[in-house]
Amino acid sequence: MKCRHCNTELTLTLIDLGGAPPSNAYLTEKTLCTPEKWFPLRVLICEKCWLVQTEDFTQADELFNEEYAYFSSFSTSWLQHAENYVKNMIERFSLNEKSHVIEVAANDGYLLQYVKEHNIPCMGIEPTSSTAIAARKKGITIVEEFFGVSLAKKLVKQGRQADLTTANNVLAHVPDINDFVAGFSIVLKTSGVATFEFPHLIRLINESQFDTIYHEHFSYLSLTALGGVFEKNGLQIFDVEECSTHGGSLRIFAQRSDTGVLKVGKNVERLVKYEKELKVDTSGYYIDFQKKANKIKDNFLKFLIDKKNKGESVAAYGAAAKGNTLLNYAGVKKDLIPYVVDKNINKQGKYMPGSRIPIKDEQYLIDNKPEYIIIFPWNIVNEIIEQLQFAREWGGKFVVFIPEIKIL
Repeated sequence: MKCRHCNTELTLTLIDLGGAPPSNAYLTEKTLCTPEKWFPLRVLICEKCWLVQTEDFTQADELFNEEYAYFSSFSTSWLQHAENYVKNMIERFSLNEKSHVIEVAANDGYLLQYVKEHNIPCMGIEPTSSTAIAARKKGITIVEEFFGVSLAKKLVKQGRQADLTTANNVLAHVPDINDFVAGFSIVLKTSGVATFEFPHLIRLINESQFDTIYHEHFSYLSLTALGGVFEKNGLQIFDVEECSTHGGSLRIFAQRSDTGVLKVGKNVERLVKYEKELKVDTSGYYIDFQKKANKIKDNFLKFLIDKKNKGESVAAYGAAAKGNTLLNYAGVKKDLIPYVVDKNINKQGKYMPGSRIPIKDEQYLIDNKPEYIIIFPWNIVNEIIEQLQFAREWGGKFVVFIPEIKIL
């Protein structure tokens, strides 16, 4: 395989997780009777531009289809994050009723609903019909396509250039990162600003977040790698912020290279220097990651087998892609975890891909009163524990395994 950015042949492996079906390909009663598509799950590192990337075995339209079941609005902390972002952007860039905001990967309208509340014209781009339908129900205009140069040019011809574009947790999801980034340099107005949020590679490596690796993530991003990607495709990064979301994310601010006038802030230089000190641009930085993942997998299995042997009941909460990576790498089935609970009604009644563990609602958890509840979405663990406080009444304990096993 060649690097999806600079076309260099890839030979350095970060991690090999064996094989798995796409992490959001949830099964129904009907599809339980049919074969699942499994793909190798291996991550490689470009030793020229240092873009970390999943080996290509499947296509984006197979992963983000009409059955896509990730809806952003089910997390209250993420909604608060989105609302705060909108308020900050309005103030920082003086957005008003004459401005135009475009969100790429608008999902179910979780963010643009707050833009609409301020009477600022906006539109979303969202290729998955399930979430696009939910966004339209909120009165948000949605273009149901994948974003890139072609769509950007079409929007410009329609007079839909943007003062602000936002792209949260999508930059890692695009197979052609050059085409995707170049689209923003086209769709922005001359003084427009683009923001991108994505999990920071540094946090993934340092905190052994291997469960965030799945086929829907084509890239794992550092500022070191993105500097070259943006420069090649007509954007200049002028600011960066660190966010606590998704286990530690970056929010980068970019402008058009040909027309942007905003000064590059000290945060950019500081973070580039920090990554350099960590030696992100050397192979040695990545060398022990597989061992760390294997240790977590082994501890996960030991815990489950120990509880089964003792006759202690275990359930899991959060039918998240993270959980599917962990389950499938460890080879866990419903004999060790009989069910997973999720409040997303679009997942309830379905089955986890690969492990085929059934997904239940919260009432099922209350009825069965498990002694241990494994939280797969560890990035919102506090939100989930608060939501499930009723489990304390029967002595239920919460467990996470990333970056290490903790009983909470």
